[in-house]
Amino acid sequence: DLASVVGFNMQVLGNVGGLQYTGGQTRISGCGTFTFLSSAIAAISGFLMGYELGLISGALLQLSSILALSCKQQEIVVSSLLIGALLASLTGGFLIDRFGRRIAIIIASCLLVLGSLILILSSSYGILIVGRIAIGISISLSSIATCVYIAEIAPQHRRGLLVSLNELMIVIGILFAYISNYVFTNVSHGWKYMFGLVIPIGTLQAIAMYFLPPSPRFLVMKGNDEAASKVLGRLRATSNTAEELTVIKSSLKDEHQYNFVDLFRSKDNMRARMLIGLTLVFFVQTTGQPNILFYASTVLKSVGFQSNEAASLASTGVGVVKVVSTIPATVFVDHVGSKTFLCIGSSIMAVSLVTMGLVNLNIHMNFTNICRNQFLEDSIFRGPGNMSASNESLKEQFAGMPFQGRTSLTTLRKFKTAKTEEQNSTALAGGRTSAASQRGSHIVIDTVEVPAALKWLSLASLLVYVAAFSIGLGPMTWLVLSEIFPGGIRGRAMALTSSMNWGINLLISLTFLTVTDLIGLPWVCFIYSLMSLASLAFIIVFIPETKGCSLEQISMELAKHFRGSDESADLLGKFHQKRPTRKSCVCPYSVV
Repeated sequence: DLASVVGFNMQVLGNVGGLQYTGGQTRISGCGTFTFLSSAIAAISGFLMGYELGLISGALLQLSSILALSCKQQEIVVSSLLIGALLASLTGGFLIDRFGRRIAIIIASCLLVLGSLILILSSSYGILIVGRIAIGISISLSSIATCVYIAEIAPQHRRGLLVSLNELMIVIGILFAYISNYVFTNVSHGWKYMFGLVIPIGTLQAIAMYFLPPSPRFLVMKGNDEAASKVLGRLRATSNTAEELTVIKSSLKDEHQYNFVDLFRSKDNMRARMLIGLTLVFFVQTTGQPNILFYASTVLKSVGFQSNEAASLASTGVGVVKVVSTIPATVFVDHVGSKTFLCIGSSIMAVSLVTMGLVNLNIHMNFTNICRNQFLEDSIFRGPGNMSASNESLKEQFAGMPFQGRTSLTTLRKFKTAKTEEQNSTALAGGRTSAASQRGSHIVIDTVEVPAALKWLSLASLLVYVAAFSIGLGPMTWLVLSEIFPGGIRGRAMALTSSMNWGINLLISLTFLTVTDLIGLPWVCFIYSLMSLASLAFIIVFIPETKGCSLEQISMELAKHFRGSDESADLLGKFHQKRPTRKSCVCPYSVV
């Protein structure tokens, strides 16, 4: 999704295409303990990625207060991770092909530890951005390498299960991030603990990966067939590896039939397939899920969960729903079909978003001013602009000011003082004023409590929306993309769609608070609902149901179908004349 997180600019699925289906019913020997253990260690990258994606939701509540961040600055803090991820997606393929999948995972883990250290030791907004970019590069690189490493060490009939382990770890990581947000929300400098928890995990993964073997396919790519045979024997717990080694060599030859430019040519109908892939990725982002992942606590705070603790606790439900929803989608996709899940998910998303928009219209929450309101309240009791500023001096300065009303649950806030605008700005900026001038100040905050029914209905609609994405566009998009392109060019196609995914994610996340500031949360929900309906129409018309079909069948039928062949007019009918087990590799980009 998130629950289907991860960019791969390289020959990712193309690199494993030949291993996914051999054209026959050959089954490689079973998945031994060593293979499962190696996959589990590599899948820790998924956990780290999910944790970093979900973490900012709660950390932003503290950081925005401590640094007195504007809406635009908050957007940059969130999006800086995506900037790093986009950069890595453009170069990650070269790195893992040059140095190997295992080494790339080790480098990514070390970079994540370094980025986390930068974050917890940072004392300014600029250094915070640098740390976030470093972590973005790390999670993007690890997502590329992990998906390929697991796919290349797994036996054919267990590949889907083992690669899905990475997807499951992503959503578990998101859940743990939300739990961490709640645990540390009221702890002094809690954001440092949030960012620091991954340091020992990343360190242990780097050490463990060092003792694992390179993938057999990478060794064959480097011409080391003897070493590849030994690694296969260790992974399969057998000495008879000649047949699988032959399959690997054959798949490498197939990749040279295409080049990148072929993606935009009419050859085998690649241009239409590429358009389908890019459009599907476009809908993954424009239906709004990334903003729910990154700004969950901020959104929940705006609909009535006014304290940081309440908003963080409510956002934990988002993580729980992601995990619970991803499991059945992964287990039953081969029986139900990816198109069915996509249609169900988009339909429910549209309904839940309309519900959430209508509820928020009735709440009348002045969300368009939430960033400025948070800045106003938090600046009174926190030293803005510097993470190390002391809060106590400001508390003492404002202790004598009379307050009328409470700020627990508010729908409209009006901040008024009897002092001049210059005096107000000086106080909010952390400047020093005399005690006499402070005693004459008078702050008025008008409050109206949000009805409990509306608050909980808003949360319920949000959770339904998250669940719908987690069974539909989240995981199924990347399954469809892994199936509609021929093996020889699949990796390059996935590289392009993945980079576009990171890019649109960056754009959407970088403008969410600004757009909401202009039109309000209800209308943002309505726009996302319209995009969900548009995605439903697109899926019904253009996405084929590939349930029970081999990759070769899918590719051949798509090539004929879009050329207008009479023989392939009934695409679904031809697909289901033969129903071998799907051998595709599910490598999610974003569960987000």
